[in-house]
Amino acid sequence: MADRELHQDLRGAVRQLCQRFPDSYWRELDQQRAYPETFVRALTEAGYLAALIPEEYGGSGLGITEASIILEEINRSGSNSAACHAQMYIMGTLLRHGSKAQKQGYLPEIASGALRLQAFGVTEPTTGSDTTRLKTMAVRKGDKYIVNGQKVWISRAEHSDLMTLLVRTTPLDQVTKRTEGLSILLVDLRQAVGHGLTIRPIRTLMNHATTELFIDDLEVPVENLIGEEGKGFRYILDGMNAERILIAAECIGDGRWFVERATRYAREREVFGRPIGQNQGIQFPIARAHIHVEGADLMRFRAAALFDRGEQCGAEANMALLLGADASWEAANVALQTYGGFGFAEEYDIERKFRETRLFQIAPISTNLILAYVAEHVLGLPRSY
Repeated sequence: MADRELHQDLRGAVRQLCQRFPDSYWRELDQQRAYPETFVRALTEAGYLAALIPEEYGGSGLGITEASIILEEINRSGSNSAACHAQMYIMGTLLRHGSKAQKQGYLPEIASGALRLQAFGVTEPTTGSDTTRLKTMAVRKGDKYIVNGQKVWISRAEHSDLMTLLVRTTPLDQVTKRTEGLSILLVDLRQAVGHGLTIRPIRTLMNHATTELFIDDLEVPVENLIGEEGKGFRYILDGMNAERILIAAECIGDGRWFVERATRYAREREVFGRPIGQNQGIQFPIARAHIHVEGADLMRFRAAALFDRGEQCGAEANMALLLGADASWEAANVALQTYGGFGFAEEYDIERKFRETRLFQIAPISTNLILAYVAEHVLGLPRSY
């Protein structure tokens, strides 16, 4: 089957699944600040969340291009991929750097949905994006690591069985480069909660199931170390391009949802005896938003193609995310303006998606940091931080 046909079939199948979860489903969850358990289970049973897991471990063995299409279509349907998107890319650290025993022990169960790995503990309250200065320490004692520290903005921790946790195994003042001495541990949340790990939910602007973690003498078996001790920073960088591309696709899905809703409303809504979409003051912003979404889409596919070929794609992945985040936020504002007062009413769902897509200006990385990356690594300007 040609890629084009595969992609069309994939879009159609995802769209059909999402039709089972209409706007009212998401609206009710948003009001209750509840997790979309039924939706995530349906995606898991359909195999979509195992798209990037190789077939030998029970996954679909698809590329990042196909995975991005899945997430794009979820968001384009009015759903929210953030509830489960990490199940796709977090396992990449395990796949690329885990031992044979770890991969054989975990990946088949992740692929089947028997286990969920969709929490990643990196950010801390006092260090934010300055990851190399994180303070969570893991000290080895015999066959265990004893972990102490705190994490924040760790999404889906309450709805995951496993979590990858970035820790310092060598103090910062004992390493030559600040990127050294960081390690990744695979934490079994089913055993850890109440035995050294406390999870506290954080209520946010949107329904995002995010939390803060308090870690006090948490014991993690040494066998749960992923890869080599002290190499963890390189491992997380290795997975960031996949994350950037996939979330860029979610932005594009959101952008298309906003443009489609705004266009439909502009055709139907009549004021002063004519559809408001006849006015260029309404037409032009929608048309511009559409153009910017389509432009971001091209960079998404360029980055995804490079990733799937195993080529360097750091610049393209970051640019795809920035273009997608900017395009979706522009489209959100255009849709809200087109709807006018009705855009603020819950029943039209614009305000819900408006809140959801605003996140992409900040997470998974601030667009300002993307600009700093491009300035330094693409344009050769002096490092700014």
